[in-house]
Amino acid sequence: MQYTILGNSDLTVSRICMGCMGFGDAKNGQHSWTLDEEHSREIIKHGLELGINFFDTAIGYQSGTSEQYVGRALRDFAKRDEVVVATKFLPRTQEEIENGITGQQHIERMVNTSLKNLGLDYVDLYIYHMWDHQTPLYDIMDGLNRIVKAGKARYIGISNCFAYQLVKANALAEREGFTKFVSVQGHYNLIFREEEREMAKLCAEDNIAMTPYSALAGGRLSKHSGETSKRLEEDSYAKFKYDATAQQDSVIIHRVAELAEKRGVTMTEIALAWLLTKVTAPVVGATKRHHVEGAAKATELMLTAEETAYLEAPYVPHNLVGVMAQNTPAAARQAHVWSTGNQKIEPQ
Repeated sequence: MQYTILGNSDLTVSRICMGCMGFGDAKNGQHSWTLDEEHSREIIKHGLELGINFFDTAIGYQSGTSEQYVGRALRDFAKRDEVVVATKFLPRTQEEIENGITGQQHIERMVNTSLKNLGLDYVDLYIYHMWDHQTPLYDIMDGLNRIVKAGKARYIGISNCFAYQLVKANALAEREGFTKFVSVQGHYNLIFREEEREMAKLCAEDNIAMTPYSALAGGRLSKHSGETSKRLEEDSYAKFKYDATAQQDSVIIHRVAELAEKRGVTMTEIALAWLLTKVTAPVVGATKRHHVEGAAKATELMLTAEETAYLEAPYVPHNLVGVMAQNTPAAARQAHVWSTGNQKIEPQ
């Protein structure tokens, strides 16, 4: 396993971040492929054995049970100062807004709930899960600064934002003396490269770590044509993101398969080896041992310039999808995306 520093922080992280959205009590989530605690622990332990020390979860994953499973496993299998734990908080709910709960109060409630779920005194990275158009940016940055000063989070990150929003937030933080975002978790992989337009350039110039999610496009970059899986069949959100461009994406996926066969490695290794040349540490979901093994092996694979160009050549621009397609004030107010969804989060 390779390690690096996470942006403008002093956190040493593995080049692979284990995405923990697939862990948690399935009856509290929306995914039938979610792993129970016993199997989640096996995956987490195997990841640690392979050198992964960076784990990403969220309060919104399976009503907080992902955080609970991750916290218990890490307490049992690792030393606290040898792992980097990241979790994410949701926007204010409509009920909180109507009851006058400020952004600062909301963040305090969210982090306290996450720390209780995780069984930790602090998290290493606390991530603003998606832009909250109904809460002033000052309140968000002030609230995050307060929990850093209180020792409840060491650093802060952001997810699902545009480059201008990240610049605006960090500029406000610099002006007010608040802590800045050191990382961004966006949607980025071989078949969705829109982060290269502005975000990648910004992060390179300002040393902000890119830790993208959907590194394998919901499994599409790890499967040959015709192969399927329970997740591919049942993940409606991934279908929403990728089905409309399946034909143009299939050209790239075929090239991943071709190079994998030529190099004698898995498609996962090829797709992640490409992404590792672009970002700090991709967030890779794992629900089986071989998922973890493929991700770890990818850090050892170096693509040639010719192979990289071959993989990149067929790409055509994609429309924004998922959360980012709704990241406008009007869309956010209409959908109130990811407030709590169908999940009940009880702030402490």
